[in-house]
Amino acid sequence: MCGISGIVHTENFGRNLLNSIRNLEYRGYDSCGVAVIQKGKIDLRKNIGGIDDVNLKERLDQMQGKIGIAHTRWATHGGVTQENAHPHLSANRKFAVVHNGIISNYQKLREELLSEGVSFNSLTDTEVFVNLLEKSYIDSNDLEQAFLAALNQIEGSFSIVMLSSHDPEHLYCVKKESPLLLGLGEDCNYVGSDINAFLEYTRKAIVLDEGEYVILGPNKYDIRSLKTGIKIKKDILNIDWDIETSKKGGFSHYMLKEIFDEPQTIRQAMQIPKSQIATMAKMFAESKRSYMMGVGTTYYVASIGQYYFSSIASCYYSALSSDEFSVVDIKRGDMVLAISQSGETYDTKTSLVYAKEHGAKTAAIVNVMGSAISMMVDQVIMQGSGPEICVVSTKAALAQTFIMLRIALELGLIKRKLKLNNYKKIQSEMQEFSKIIEIVLNEQSGFVRNIARDTSHVKHWLFLGCGVYYPVAMESALKMKEVTYQHAEGMPAGFLKHGTLSMVDQTLHTLFFVPPPEQKDLHKRTLIAMEQVKSRGGNVIAIIFQGDEFAKKLASQSIKLPVVSSLFAPFLQMIIAQMFAYYSALDLGRSIDRPRNLAKSVTVG
Repeated sequence: MCGISGIVHTENFGRNLLNSIRNLEYRGYDSCGVAVIQKGKIDLRKNIGGIDDVNLKERLDQMQGKIGIAHTRWATHGGVTQENAHPHLSANRKFAVVHNGIISNYQKLREELLSEGVSFNSLTDTEVFVNLLEKSYIDSNDLEQAFLAALNQIEGSFSIVMLSSHDPEHLYCVKKESPLLLGLGEDCNYVGSDINAFLEYTRKAIVLDEGEYVILGPNKYDIRSLKTGIKIKKDILNIDWDIETSKKGGFSHYMLKEIFDEPQTIRQAMQIPKSQIATMAKMFAESKRSYMMGVGTTYYVASIGQYYFSSIASCYYSALSSDEFSVVDIKRGDMVLAISQSGETYDTKTSLVYAKEHGAKTAAIVNVMGSAISMMVDQVIMQGSGPEICVVSTKAALAQTFIMLRIALELGLIKRKLKLNNYKKIQSEMQEFSKIIEIVLNEQSGFVRNIARDTSHVKHWLFLGCGVYYPVAMESALKMKEVTYQHAEGMPAGFLKHGTLSMVDQTLHTLFFVPPPEQKDLHKRTLIAMEQVKSRGGNVIAIIFQGDEFAKKLASQSIKLPVVSSLFAPFLQMIIAQMFAYYSALDLGRSIDRPRNLAKSVTVG
């Protein structure tokens, strides 16, 4: 949630700072702003709206300087107003700050500052901190000491970057439970809340760890511990993400581009070393009890994984939503797998801390290198999907689900539930699966778009499936809700006759995820539910596999997929549902890449 960027340069950085927050806009987009030092004074411009809208109002592209900070916001403290937008200035306009996270004791500090005569222009916790800075500097006349003194007074989780006209050559940065990275260039250095802030300009990065602060100049950086003040030497990461993967590449929206990236995403998931997959499978095998957790899409990924572990390795592991994980009785010897695309999800991080405090081993699947979750677990798999700019997760979710299948296969070998010749056969099919996805994307997108046009007016949907297709239905319903703002409810198809059938009439639309006929029990149960809807006048749309004439006859409209192994069928249906949500939103004129009220990384509770 929210994007921070900062640049320190030996020359004028031109439009680089504006481009930097534009690359972070998926993290928050209700307001933005930029602050630079120009002729010894802080020039601050900010307003509500997306970056391009604010640029038209405030001419951010005309701001000049060698040092600056920028921010794109998703509101938490205070509404969406120009006053509440970042950066925030101190009363004497000598300090400017951008901030992600929450200062939990800001109300108390605000009251103290008000009693001392400090006036506030906003309702944010950030403005409290910048005025603490000003007060601390008056007391010490030392900028670093003032920064540390102000930090010592605040509580909560935050990343902060400070600019001051008292030192026009350095940015002061700190990380506490909220992501912050450095980018190292030639005669310029960068700071950002994720890699996209500076990926366009440098491939060298440093991930700040918990409780570290930085004094950042154009040619040097000084990283120290907040607790001890001791200087810290850090490893430099070389980023292997392709810059072009974060660009639209001719597609109308990032969401559509990222759906069409999915064949490459699967190829990347197959390149994860087998040793890493096997190590995580061994953690499951050796633990007394194992749990999988995520929130939203990643919870559904865990739920799909639950079915793969059960069907392939005969192992049942609970899948839980991270925000409910604290009710679990975790003990030493247990194992917890966390799934997070950003690697910064607040509820998942909090639950991992809870698991570690109770002696559990921890593992994670994440997409962002150097993220908090990747650094705090015992074992991590970096999925390597590349940047996902659209707030709605498509390719990253698919990759994580595919990785869960790979882990389940390794666990099947360990548990002797999967024969080696079957394992090798599946591995061979996995190597070819990306080509099938390419065919589906190219051949089915037109059919999906036509159905989406016919049904985009529908305000209420039931997405229905049996077995593993139940969490696929839930994940697909979430995509529909996120991007179209229409109501969609995912549920087991068998639930219909236990109350939900009362809703069925001519206005209700259902989307059925029909298994391949070879999955006889699941297929039969799904067809029974389709008949129940159709016989009561409901509209039935189905995602089916070629040759399934029984399902085709029950559906008013259907999307036919090529015949694949039952292990891969859920992936194809997920992709079709993503496309269906996209084209429905397109027909409705929604803000597809930046849906209202949502941000990419939910880093607050």
